Amino acid sequence: MQQFFDFPVTPSFSFDSFVACEGNSAALKFALRVADPSDSECLLYLHGPSGSGKTHLLQSIAGSAFPYVSLREPISREQLVATFHAAGGLVVDDLQEMPEDADMRRTLWQLFNEFHTSGRTIAMAGAHPPRDLANMDDHLTSRLLWGLVARLDTSDDNSRRMIIKKVADDHQIRIPDDVVEYILATTSREVSALITCFHQVYRFSMAEKRRITLPLAREVREQTLAGHLL
Repeated sequence: MQQFFDFPVTPSFSFDSFVACEGNSAALKFALRVADPSDSECLLYLHGPSGSGKTHLLQSIAGSAFPYVSLREPISREQLVATFHAAGGLVVDDLQEMPEDADMRRTLWQLFNEFHTSGRTIAMAGAHPPRDLANMDDHLTSRLLWGLVARLDTSDDNSRRMIIKKVADDHQIRIPDDVVEYILATTSREVSALITCFHQVYRFSMAEKRRITLPLAREVREQTLAGHLL
């Protein structure tokens, strides 16, 4: 089974590098408002499937000014409080991963209430609308609806093309259009699957020292389906 070399890439999380399309234009507009100190709006909740751009927008809001926390990463209630102690903004991602922990649920609600009462920036995101989030304090889910709420949907083909090309840009390479179309035609509509497919093609091309072409993309898919590639 062939192994890939791992070539790390540091994503550029900024508003300038965000791929704007029809499915995320409202979310981008709202995020820019919340990030603008001159705008009175300071509460934002984003929801949508994995890979749709929620994290990109939250980290763009946080920048170097506010801490950013994802509940995908293990964190205690004490660490959560310490992270946002005296911070100017509360930026929390992946609320769908909230553990079934009453103390953590209460702590997040208290932080939210403190920040909201003091008029500080709050930007949060999850896979689902507020009412559909599990293990959340009822007060918090209702308060999230007080601010700006936007769903990100990048399931249309044009959005997916733009995302693949953006990921390629992050690697500082140009991906041919026929390879983009091949990835779209042979991969599920999930953005995370598209990105995974691109990374397979990219790593294979680097390991084999070959340009990314349609024949190479087909070879990667054939070897992947045969179980010859990780």
